[in-house]
Amino acid sequence: MRILKILLLMVVGIFCVNPAIAGDITVDKDNGVYHVVLKGERIKKKIKFVTSEDLITNREAHIRGRSILTINAGFFDPKNSKTISYIVTDRMISADPMFNSSLLTNPFFRKNMNKVLNRSEFRVMRCGNKFEYTIVSHKSEVPFGCIVETSAQGGPLILPELRMEEEGFIVKNDKGEVVRESASVLHKTSRTIIGIKGTDECHILIITDDNPMDLYEVQKLCKDLELDRAMAFDGGSSTSFNYKDIEVISTKGDGAGRMLKSFMIVR
Repeated sequence: MRILKILLLMVVGIFCVNPAIAGDITVDKDNGVYHVVLKGERIKKKIKFVTSEDLITNREAHIRGRSILTINAGFFDPKNSKTISYIVTDRMISADPMFNSSLLTNPFFRKNMNKVLNRSEFRVMRCGNKFEYTIVSHKSEVPFGCIVETSAQGGPLILPELRMEEEGFIVKNDKGEVVRESASVLHKTSRTIIGIKGTDECHILIITDDNPMDLYEVQKLCKDLELDRAMAFDGGSSTSFNYKDIEVISTKGDGAGRMLKSFMIVR
């Protein structure tokens, strides 16, 4: 009888914990776009940005992290598996683009180093006993009394203003013509977008191949959703999303998805 009671308590405990987490996450899909909302204080401390030494799929990261939700995060170099974006995991830098030798020997990077290294990033900060979201440039100071628990750099900033040129995603000549474009910012493609509304809502947009968008269209969508701040993570073939029985990948092949470097997981 006692063993039966213990088993019943364990089952009740499981079903008490999981709905509390799931209740903080809502997922809707409309016109080829998944709209994920992480709402409330409890879920902030469950968010973590992680990296992998070797490139792995979003599905693998989802399983390894035992996460309830996983999306792709920062930019990386598929040739050498090195990061192009800063990632902070458990208050420590886990991915640093300054250790990417290919970047350091790249003429464009050397000329635009300050722009690339200062691209926008999404931070989860602990300020006293509270957790806060923010989207700022990488070199922005951390407010007094706060510490960055976890963060991921991507870019460009989308709201309150598009910063494609300021973050080195487009380059214009003296006539104002675009002569270089990165991450297909001016073209329609699938995308992973993260934003903030108010103080307690983190919004994620998984824009699929069914409705690809350029960043001007993404900005309009973010405004329609009344987000306060928003930025892009890596997109195109990197766009990936796992949640319960939902899986979004933007590559074909064997259906496993692209091999990636960094991820946002909700534990």
